[in-house]
Amino acid sequence: MFKKLLIANRGEIARRINAVAKGMGISTVAVYSDADAELPFVREADQAVRLGPAPAKDSYLNIPAILEAAKSTGADAVHPGYGFVSENAEFASACKAAGITFVGPPPEAMLRMKDKSQARKLVAAAGVPVVPGTEDVLPDVQSALAAAESIGYPVLCKAAGGGGGIGMAAANNPAELEKVFRQCTDRAKAAFGREGVYIERYFPAPRHIEVQILGDHHGHLIHCLERECSIQRRHQKVVEEAPSPLFADGRNAELSQKLFTAAIAAAKAFGYANAGTVEFLYSDGGIYFIEMNARLQVEHPVTELTTGLDLIAWQLRIAAGEKLTVKQEDVKRRGAALEFRIYAEDPVKFFPSPGPLKVFQPPTGEGVRLDSGYAEGNTVTPNYDPMIAKLIVSGATRAEAIERSIGALQGFRVEGIKTNIPLHLRILQDPVFRAGDLNTRFLEHHAKP
Repeated sequence: MFKKLLIANRGEIARRINAVAKGMGISTVAVYSDADAELPFVREADQAVRLGPAPAKDSYLNIPAILEAAKSTGADAVHPGYGFVSENAEFASACKAAGITFVGPPPEAMLRMKDKSQARKLVAAAGVPVVPGTEDVLPDVQSALAAAESIGYPVLCKAAGGGGGIGMAAANNPAELEKVFRQCTDRAKAAFGREGVYIERYFPAPRHIEVQILGDHHGHLIHCLERECSIQRRHQKVVEEAPSPLFADGRNAELSQKLFTAAIAAAKAFGYANAGTVEFLYSDGGIYFIEMNARLQVEHPVTELTTGLDLIAWQLRIAAGEKLTVKQEDVKRRGAALEFRIYAEDPVKFFPSPGPLKVFQPPTGEGVRLDSGYAEGNTVTPNYDPMIAKLIVSGATRAEAIERSIGALQGFRVEGIKTNIPLHLRILQDPVFRAGDLNTRFLEHHAKP
């Protein structure tokens, strides 16, 4: 096992990785920007190294500075968390070249996943159902228009190197496609450094379901059941849960088995090891692969609470070369869990709300877990993602988890900034949500103020 782990991230995920590593007897190193110098994750680590100024490009995306911090502190492994350098194959390769273990998948697997249009072809060849669309990136608008005629409107324009909903837009007709194709191309170039765009059939109101994968470097690969992430705003997840209501209480057993088989086939096609997530859309009785994320997901706690697995501990063991001793038949569902991303933003207009946390008193109680990046007295700056905490609540049933969640959210006291806690309460009290009738456009029609 590693002696010293550098955590190349910030906030709540840095704190979580730090706690797990220390519990395994591993010394920890935090890296931080000037904006984060006073946050809990910095003082909780055994050592802390300043990376640079607040902008991510000068700090959390500064690969030479991260590698120098690892070398200067004697870290023999780096955990990237999610976001920032977590899916950067060049960073993973640089760690390897420096004799430092990257806690994540092999760089080669990351490269296979990086181009989403090529990833589609790879998993389709492995028998995984994919959303109907173009096999390659499209060179111009004319090619996109011709492809859309074959696929059928509406279509979704997507950046091949994208993620997080960036460089993605739907078109209902040729005029709209001309407009969004150019928009997606420009956004892809600005965000990912390349213009490559492809198109897929657009499902107006699908469910978003994903499967957690764990694999070691000895050929052992398992799934850890599914999560549902259909409650989204502008392609960004807001509430996640496990199990998906679509499969709760043994419903749709044949479809769930098809989902798990497809997820394992996709992971094998990429040559995957460590923790990862295979994402699917569900619409009209069918499941369709959309992408695989080569990292831990923000919503991993709902899987942990319903399976009893510590995914970060397994990431570290696998990266250290240990065998995955959990067999597929060992993975059992235990109850239900929901995760709420607590954002520093107006719950109606969704504008960011940075500022000092004059009061920050999270709830406690049966089945309540909080993964937080901040403490009372800290200041939320506008430099990074506005998520300040994740509230995860579990129960024996989905109904119990919902009721516990309502109580926890009502007891969550935050003053000094606005948060989206009122939005979460509106979602939980909506009868359609409570019935489990979810889709990615839920917030366009429900949980209104």
